[in-house]
Amino acid sequence: MITKKIHVQGMANQNDTEMVHHALHEVWGVREVDVSLSRGEAVVTYDEKAATMADFQQAVIDQGFEIYTEDGTTEEKKV
Repeated sequence: MITKKIHVQGMANQNDTEMVHHALHEVWGVREVDVSLSRGEAVVTYDEKAATMADFQQAVIDQGFEIYTEDGTTEEKKV
């Protein structure tokens, strides 16, 4: 098991945090998800053999939010 943090930009209310939580929990291999509106982040504990950070990043982007990668850049879903 491994735990990683994803910085999420654009969450404005509890509904947004629930959307992010649900999306991350749907990724195969996830054991635990904690989403914080006040910190603007999600902490994910998962089986690194079943999922990657890219899977979590895509799940968040698919919900319409921006994420910050570890190098501080943003990634946004291209339409």
